[in-house]
Amino acid sequence: MVNSLNRDTKLLSIYETLFAHYGNLHWWPAKTPYEVIVGAVLTQNTTWSNVEKAIANFGEDLSPETVANADLIELAEIIRPSGFFNQKANYLKAVTTWFAKYDYDVPAVRSEPLEKVRGELLSTKGIGLETADAILLYAFDLPTFVVDAYTIRLCGRYPIDTGKDYATVKAYFEGNLPQSTEFYNIFHALIVMNAKARCRKKPLCEGCPLGERCKKKGNYCR
Repeated sequence: MVNSLNRDTKLLSIYETLFAHYGNLHWWPAKTPYEVIVGAVLTQNTTWSNVEKAIANFGEDLSPETVANADLIELAEIIRPSGFFNQKANYLKAVTTWFAKYDYDVPAVRSEPLEKVRGELLSTKGIGLETADAILLYAFDLPTFVVDAYTIRLCGRYPIDTGKDYATVKAYFEGNLPQSTEFYNIFHALIVMNAKARCRKKPLCEGCPLGERCKKKGNYCR
């Protein structure tokens, strides 16, 4: 962790501006930590609206026991709206098997060192860097920053010299922000919200809360 006196203040300024505009978005929307895990897997290569449809197909029976006991064909049919459903059914089975090692107990996972749990998730079929960090942050309240395409876009357009690969961007954010689960949670949600509302692939710069300080403002708006 970088000493607070040596931190780059750009990130804190961005956070404060976005928070003043959007407030606390209370992300991730889920009833249980396990639902967060399922959502993190299902959201790969699809929209959140499709994930919601897939989760709704479980009804009131979305639990690790349900996924563990379902056969792959049945599970794939349930999650069909999320796309790549055969593949994701295998991923859900794998991450549920990992969770079973902790008896599906959230405090048991939280009691382990963060890097140990992160390593276990990354060795689980279908769980990449972004998915692992999303599970750790949003399901288990562990302080790890989630880097996604929206984060990379923000850094490129603002711009912030974070580097471009996942590890260096993650290290930059964690080194220049308070090491806080709540802070990481809120900030990532704010980045996602602004990316969807304004900083899109073809951005809507007018009205963006970061617009006056964005070095690329207008360059993308043709």
